[in-house]
Amino acid sequence: MENIKSRIDAFSKLGDFLSQFSNQEITKKENIPFNDLFFDGFKHQLKIAEENNSWFTKDNLLFTTENWSKALTKDNLEHWITNESIGANTPKKIAIIMAGNIPLVGFHDFLSVLISGHSVIVKQSSNDKHLLPFLAKYLEYVAPELKGKISFTEGKLSDFDAVIATGSDNTARYFEYYFKGKPNIIRKNRNSVAVITGNETEKDFEKLSEDIFRYFGLGCRSVSKLFVPKDFDFDYFFRGMYNSHEIINTVKYANNYDYNKAVYLMSEFDILENGFLMIKEDESYASPIATVFYEYYDDSDNLKIKLYEDRDKIQCVVANNFIENEIAFGQTQYPNLWDYADGINTLDFLAKL
Repeated sequence: MENIKSRIDAFSKLGDFLSQFSNQEITKKENIPFNDLFFDGFKHQLKIAEENNSWFTKDNLLFTTENWSKALTKDNLEHWITNESIGANTPKKIAIIMAGNIPLVGFHDFLSVLISGHSVIVKQSSNDKHLLPFLAKYLEYVAPELKGKISFTEGKLSDFDAVIATGSDNTARYFEYYFKGKPNIIRKNRNSVAVITGNETEKDFEKLSEDIFRYFGLGCRSVSKLFVPKDFDFDYFFRGMYNSHEIINTVKYANNYDYNKAVYLMSEFDILENGFLMIKEDESYASPIATVFYEYYDDSDNLKIKLYEDRDKIQCVVANNFIENEIAFGQTQYPNLWDYADGINTLDFLAKL
């Protein structure tokens, strides 16, 4: 595309299109470009995505589309993008290897590459392959200059200048070896934590339930670990969690809950549970589905040092006036465009190629 303004315009139109698909309702609006061509088709893609992946419930899919519609406004895009932040380099071909843990999890990378003026080759996860190609097609209609700049592949990646890859710690080792000759961003496993001081209200814990249960805890911004003061009374915590008790009605979640509970009981681990969530004292950050780990602390300064030392394992720290760059209770799943995964500025990486 010729300039940044037209690219911003294209993505803000995509935001308008997505605003029709929210958790409140799916409603066809007037004055959305090419809506007759795309509205019913996207509704169908959402249905297929739900059928293809049991974790992609209608609620979570529409939560995702609504969040992206709110992020992709002209004001947000202009606040995020400046001529300096995207550089003036010759357009390059950027390969993106996407994860599939939550819907459209690779969209921010896709957006960053295209808004920077580069071309993109996308290798999707089989768990999340229905939505993005359809939205890419919509972008090509509202901005014909994008035609030829977006491609998808299921085969081996070839003919690219740089790569952005997201995977587990194991696949990251493979990526680091395989892509060592190319400029790259390689993301590994991360989890989010919450620091409890004992001064929280029941409302804080209700908000925290959103950070824990949204996407069934499968996102890197999902809270999987609590740090709690000695002698903390978990009654308040469980009362707040009750806000999300209907999650147990999702069959796949319930199966995981039953399985993990059986494993813990057979191993004679001490757990606390309330019928839809288990908590277990454990030093690890990554907890199984339907489980949150916790660890006691008795010194705030030592905990801050620990969080700093373990920063490569942590995506978000949820707290209330505890630490710099903390995220408020209930807000982990509402990142801004400028909240980068793993703290790596994707636009900066792309500008320097």
